[in-house]
Amino acid sequence: MNREDFPMLKKEIVYFDNGATTLKPDAVKNAIIDYYENYSANAHRGDYKISMIVDEKYEKTRSKIKEFINAKEDSEIVFTSGTTDSINLIVNSYFRQHLKKDDEVLITYSEHASNILPWFVLQQEIGIKVNYIKLDESYEVTLDNVKKAITNNTKVISLAHITNVVGDVRPIKQIAKLAHENNILLVVDAAQSIAHTKVDVTDMDIDFLAFSAHKIYGPTGIGVMYAKFSLLDKMKPRNYGGGMNAIFTKDGYIELREVPTRFEAGTPNIEGVIGLSAAIDYVNNIGIDKINKYEQDLKKYLLEELSKLDFIEVYNKNAKGSSVAFNIKNIFAQDTAVYLDKYNICIRAGNHCAKILNEAIRVNNTCRIVISFYNTKEEIDLLINVLKNSKNIWNEIL
Repeated sequence: MNREDFPMLKKEIVYFDNGATTLKPDAVKNAIIDYYENYSANAHRGDYKISMIVDEKYEKTRSKIKEFINAKEDSEIVFTSGTTDSINLIVNSYFRQHLKKDDEVLITYSEHASNILPWFVLQQEIGIKVNYIKLDESYEVTLDNVKKAITNNTKVISLAHITNVVGDVRPIKQIAKLAHENNILLVVDAAQSIAHTKVDVTDMDIDFLAFSAHKIYGPTGIGVMYAKFSLLDKMKPRNYGGGMNAIFTKDGYIELREVPTRFEAGTPNIEGVIGLSAAIDYVNNIGIDKINKYEQDLKKYLLEELSKLDFIEVYNKNAKGSSVAFNIKNIFAQDTAVYLDKYNICIRAGNHCAKILNEAIRVNNTCRIVISFYNTKEEIDLLINVLKNSKNIWNEIL
């Protein structure tokens, strides 16, 4: 679907590493080139025409994202450098100020490092407790296990909407309801869901959300942090400098600008914001529901074909996301990836920044395919044929 829009697909590659980053359509590339060629100026700095064009496009992107995730106000959207930056901002600019010793944060073994390490640092520095929601036999989060994990000290639940290895889709709306009934705040990592399914922060009643543009066909180096206005307004800026202050005087007095501007000090990643705007338009033009259906149908086909190979072990057959984690039995995951690369098939191999997931699945490294709407059955057929010949893997990679 829409393969002609992606220059990378004109090369002789099969690209299945869409969980790490997605390919970029011409529309995104052209929007960035247009900025550099026709109105290349700073944002929120100039009183001349091309600078005002930048201002308009920059803020229109904020409005576009508000609509895309169904936030209530433009001011609830903050631009960051990506999901990692967004979660670190949430943890350090809000929760560092509002959590105290022995307050509890609940995560899972299958979270990405970006949703684990900031909480670990807070545990080391201020004495919060990081505990884990148990995964079921399919390595998924159930509402019942969330209920069992909550204690009187639980103040935060921080989860991926869809995990990057197992690919399970968490019942975020139900978890949010349960959390708020217990005066718990919910942080959602949407890096692996934003390009594949509808994310509605109002319907789901999410308190904080993070995602990256490069996961949704946009540029690298730009991301979004969403927070409900009442929470965002209580956050302390992490960076101080130009653009985020209203007044400062020689005696040290500082008056900050309103949200979200106070969180965007310095010259922003303008090309990134413009590229993200084009990516959102691109996805909207196709339709997120259409994308989801196509990807789910293609993933079903992939699983059916893999199931015919008795030397392949799939770890997440029942997951509802677009991810398939597998190994060739008795073959190291990275060796499989190197073997497939000989045939220009790009997959991810390793622990996928989920280094404690092995506590649950008892496997340190896996191969991962994440389906995108530009993948095809023909590409899957090629993969299967190459895997069928993998008995010669050592001859191929040595």
